[in-house]
Amino acid sequence: MSEGMVEQRVAGGAGPELDLTGAAWQSSSQGAGDVQVAFVEGWIAMRNRRTPEVPALVFTPAEWRGFVLGARDGEFDLT
Repeated sequence: MSEGMVEQRVAGGAGPELDLTGAAWQSSSQGAGDVQVAFVEGWIAMRNRRTPEVPALVFTPAEWRGFVLGARDGEFDLT
């Protein structure tokens, strides 16, 4: 695996080797969160802006849609 190629983990096993070195990471325009996402080669990568050296989580489009819809519905709210 060359430098910049990162083997990510996805649900159910190992994910693809994605080159995230040139990824266009996007941060939320709302709140003070540290989550960033990037859309790379048909996958969605998510990382913590404060610790970019930690491997990103990688989602398929279907997994990402499920996550986003769950977040909108309050599935992950602490209250």
